Amino acid sequence: MPATATPAVTYEIYALRYATHRQRTARENFLFPDVHDAPMPIDYYVWAIRGGGRTLVLDTGFELEAGKRRGRELLRPPTEVLAKLGIDARQVEDVIISHMHYDHAGNFDAYPKARFHIQDAEMQYCTGRCMCHEILRMPMEVNDVIAAVRHLYAGRMEFHNGTEEIAPGITVHLVGGHSGGLQVVRVPTARGWVVLAADATHFWANIRKRSPFPVLADLTRMMEGYRIVEQLADGPDHIIPGHDPLVLKRFPALPGEPDIVRLDLPPVG
Repeated sequence: MPATATPAVTYEIYALRYATHRQRTARENFLFPDVHDAPMPIDYYVWAIRGGGRTLVLDTGFELEAGKRRGRELLRPPTEVLAKLGIDARQVEDVIISHMHYDHAGNFDAYPKARFHIQDAEMQYCTGRCMCHEILRMPMEVNDVIAAVRHLYAGRMEFHNGTEEIAPGITVHLVGGHSGGLQVVRVPTARGWVVLAADATHFWANIRKRSPFPVLADLTRMMEGYRIVEQLADGPDHIIPGHDPLVLKRFPALPGEPDIVRLDLPPVG
């Protein structure tokens, strides 16, 4: 449901790649894979949103040891990639957590001034009975969940229930599916409404082919999430997937930094 009114504030958005997993095939990225398998690497990002005198960060990436255990290649710590944009994680005041999987919710302590925005449903999911099942807790890191609880008791978690505005024009939207309370972020930009989908779709191919990534909590909500994301964005190229290496090829890179691209500018490829 793209808005017709011109937003009062528009923002710059950056995708920042901090890690990769090169030895991966298409069979691992689709719940119902095509019989013709092929290499299909996966990249790992955090996102920065700037405008109106504010800087927000979406997701905090995985910690080194968590990535090593899972065979992921850390290129640079997420905070170092943010620093390439002149963003000091120690000064960031708003961090949005799309969901609590290990590759999106590590490094809480790197943001000592931040309030962390999360859906009620996601905190309930990662600390409740769903975690009795090994297959559902597999994408979690217990230390990340403990860190979230510590920050909750320190008064630094900001809970949301569904759709809410967290900065002028910037809204979060509960979709679930991939996890119990995954949220996406809708941002007004000069090229229109952009949706940072995080793991509502890992790759453009997942949403465009209606073929989900195989890690999920609720298939029905995953499929409905595709519809919600499409309604929120101004078009297919305004939906930014959470792990697609093509993001780096399709959007203009920061000069001298091929792992950082501008999402508020039109695609170049």
